[in-house]
Amino acid sequence: MPLTTEEKMLIEMRVANESPSTATAYLLWIFLWFVSAHRFYLGRPGSAILQILCFFIVIGFVWVLIDAFLIPGMIRDKQDEIRRRLERAAIP
Repeated sequence: MPLTTEEKMLIEMRVANESPSTATAYLLWIFLWFVSAHRFYLGRPGSAILQILCFFIVIGFVWVLIDAFLIPGMIRDKQDEIRRRLERAAIP
């Protein structure tokens, strides 16, 4: 049985409340880029550790710059993950 409009609205409200903040992610990226804090914040510890290790090589610095463009997509992925979890919980 598909979700009702009310259930979908509740899910979207929870996604908005539980999803990471874009502003916080960018502030972490700006001020704590050298420890990949933005990736830890966005739930990507594996790539954060890899990025820290790569930082000691020039590639890590380039990767940190590329993250400026990837942060919105990472936030959308996190929101989709929350949305799927909530939809599974709403369906009996």
